[in-house]
Amino acid sequence: MSKHWLIAFALCWMAGLAAQPVAEHRIGAGDLVAIEVFGETDLSPQIKVDDQGTISYPFLGEIRVAGLTTRELQQTIHDGLEGDYLIDPKVVVTIAEHRPFYVNGEVRNPGAFSYEPGMTVRKAISLAGGMTDRASSRKIFLVTESSPEDELLRVDLDHPIGPGDTLTIQQSFF
Repeated sequence: MSKHWLIAFALCWMAGLAAQPVAEHRIGAGDLVAIEVFGETDLSPQIKVDDQGTISYPFLGEIRVAGLTTRELQQTIHDGLEGDYLIDPKVVVTIAEHRPFYVNGEVRNPGAFSYEPGMTVRKAISLAGGMTDRASSRKIFLVTESSPEDELLRVDLDHPIGPGDTLTIQQSFF
């Protein structure tokens, strides 16, 4: 009987881990946002977020979207359309294309790269052609969009990277 209890406990524990929410990325300048309003093709565009963090949406005009999650933007559009324009609109917002992240320093091909969910430092370095012979695997720093500009976070190869982040690999002294 205790064996069955242990199996049931393990399954419940694993289900709990799977049910934990994944941190949702915040929308930022350069993201391509896909908005779909069920049955309303004119209200279902893909819109690139401008440098000021806004989009221009039919009937609602300029909307500040930088810093919002897709769920928050979905609710904003739903609330804006409900009543005057539609009765109980069904709105879905996704990010069709994330803004790039950046890799510089001691990599073979520094530059901007397309962000994909699940991006890590190791994957980013691979996209940048790998480290140069002079690179230090212990001097890897990340600046996130949410951190102050002068704040460098020392990271390891398995650290996650978000859209808009800047990764810098420094030289080794040996």
